[in-house]
Amino acid sequence: MQTYAHRTERTYKRSFGLRMLGLVLGFLILIAPVHAQDVLRIPYVADIGTFDPDNGFETGAMSAINNVYEGLVEYEPGSTKVVGLLARSWEISDDGLTYTFHLVDGVKFHDGTPFNAAAVVNSFQRRRDRGLSLSYFLSNVAEVRAQDDLTVVLTLKHPQPSFLDALSSPWGPKVISPTALAEHDNGEFAKTGLNEHAVGTGPFKLTEFNRGQRYVLERNDDYWGDKPFFRTIQISVVPDISQQILQLQAGLIDAVPINYPFAQLTNLPTGLEITAAPSMNQFDLFARPGSPLDDVEVRKAVMTAINPALWVKDAFGQFATPSKSLYSKAMLDALHPVEFPTDLDAAKAAIAKHGAVSLVIGLHSAAPSYGRIAELMIAQLALIGVKATAYILPSGAAYTLKDDPNPPDLLLTISGPDAAHPENQAKVFFTKDAPLNFFGRVLPEADTIVDKAGQTTDIKERNALYERAGQLYFDAGQIIPLVDVDDVVVHVQGLEDLGLRPMYPPGNIDFATVRRGS
Repeated sequence: MQTYAHRTERTYKRSFGLRMLGLVLGFLILIAPVHAQDVLRIPYVADIGTFDPDNGFETGAMSAINNVYEGLVEYEPGSTKVVGLLARSWEISDDGLTYTFHLVDGVKFHDGTPFNAAAVVNSFQRRRDRGLSLSYFLSNVAEVRAQDDLTVVLTLKHPQPSFLDALSSPWGPKVISPTALAEHDNGEFAKTGLNEHAVGTGPFKLTEFNRGQRYVLERNDDYWGDKPFFRTIQISVVPDISQQILQLQAGLIDAVPINYPFAQLTNLPTGLEITAAPSMNQFDLFARPGSPLDDVEVRKAVMTAINPALWVKDAFGQFATPSKSLYSKAMLDALHPVEFPTDLDAAKAAIAKHGAVSLVIGLHSAAPSYGRIAELMIAQLALIGVKATAYILPSGAAYTLKDDPNPPDLLLTISGPDAAHPENQAKVFFTKDAPLNFFGRVLPEADTIVDKAGQTTDIKERNALYERAGQLYFDAGQIIPLVDVDDVVVHVQGLEDLGLRPMYPPGNIDFATVRRGS
């Protein structure tokens, strides 16, 4: 009996222990998905150069920076409508020179410093006056002053109808904690310190900066606005898209934000889905002066062959459409779309009459879409007797083509503006002094129309002028718009409200709005 009783007790204890272990494991299984729900894991193709919102033209990391820092206004998700952010309302004077912003009350920076008008003045003056790379956003601001603790007044040098768009740009001026600016100022206005530190008012705080490997954002539980769904955003740097896809399929990350091959989108593995949204991701060709396209007959023949209607579906499936103008359709819906010739037999005859024509296409990027577009256009050109080749330009080479002794005949690029106003497209890419007028082409008649449009406040009249100027650049063969491509994010099933904005570079999920559905 004693032996039996002893064994029974041990058996009971073992059984009880196993039951408790089972309960604990079951509990962990139950809570593990809940814990996982708190974390969003996002890969970046390129490393983050800087978290300084004033001193770096980041593209892939825009969602991270803009969830740490905030500006006075922003573009509403899914549109180009300007809405308030740190400014709850504003007025514009009749002469278009004075902008008065009324600030949200009760906001604090991540370090506890109160947000007020003085902080706005301090940040805006830093961007404008300290030689930072994005200072041009405020170059037309003559004065920025605090009228009181919750009112900021900006006075312009001359009217600028695109000014609110400049402030709403993803690269527009943000407000930085004055305490942090002072702490990181080593005599160079915190240019170095803010590369790896960030103190804003946004819904997330930067808590880990591990260059080239990993970045972590944690939810700001004292945020003045709506609280984000995710507590933690884990950002990894994974340059290879195939590796990103493998990690997504293995459940190690939650999305492939950009460059998922379009050819694979129609046959996604189980458990994955697509969110697509309008984008200003427009592919264009810029032609150098002196290229074979200067000949009107050759240009017409080439335009016939590369007509994007012939290849857009092969390249992008349902996620792109032929461009209607030199401006993205998300910015300006052209009333009179550009037209490509369509008679391939006539194009072939024109080339045969002219004699041998060869074209070299320079690709601004090694991203897969560039190569696919070039491949399809080369095949189309071969049908009319034009020999074309393509190569990927070295990093940064597109910006020095004016001085290149042996430039390509055509540059294939994305002419993405920095704000959703047509002026930001024309004055950056098209006009004589545009910084990204890649080949330095000049068309004074069109430039004059752009100048007039830039001072026009009536949107319908303004858009008509920009569209007319764009048509002139197109007719002259300087710039050839090809396709508008959607912002396409492949992610695990259940992610909702990604907050994609047309003006943002593709793939920039808004960490403040994205959530897991029920």
